[in-house]
Amino acid sequence: MKQQVVVIHGGDTFDTDEKYQDFLHNYQINIGRYKTETDDWKPSLRRELGEEYEVILPIMPNKTNARYDDWKIWMDKFLPYLNDEVILVGHSMGGAFLAKYLSENQFPKKIKAVFLVSAVYEGDSDGNYLGSFSLPENLKLQTENIFLYHSTDDNVVPFSALAKFQKHFPQAHTRVFQDRQHINQPEFPELVEDIKSLK
Repeated sequence: MKQQVVVIHGGDTFDTDEKYQDFLHNYQINIGRYKTETDDWKPSLRRELGEEYEVILPIMPNKTNARYDDWKIWMDKFLPYLNDEVILVGHSMGGAFLAKYLSENQFPKKIKAVFLVSAVYEGDSDGNYLGSFSLPENLKLQTENIFLYHSTDDNVVPFSALAKFQKHFPQAHTRVFQDRQHINQPEFPELVEDIKSLK
């Protein structure tokens, strides 16, 4: 049986429709992201991990104005298709989602490892807070194998978020980068290496 890896992408959330409309009107499009087949490392995991892995990339509902309850409903729909020893990866708000989801719900399958990449803890660098994704006081990821990644020059999620996750998970394996910003590069060899190290 192939090793399953489920990757939850990031997104944005807003407390009010006014803030959401302001975001839509003022967001600066990076046209380069829309001219290529991939804009970050998530799709490349299928190729980099190889045939022994089954990489599942859910598209979570309305990532530009996400609501936790909607994402929870969607995640629940994937549970019947997951096997024991599943690996869960969350990037940015996807990391906050996994932290909240696993802290508030008993996951029905055994989790081999959880990877949080540039995960949001309280809010982003623009002062936007997590809203419905706000984390509970006590976090639990239902596994001892926890990996945290963050770059000191992250321009989306403050680097201070890493230390806050480390307080909850002092046993976590941590990788700190100096020049990866929000870790949106086309490939992520360190993540691939760490996933493969779990065999």
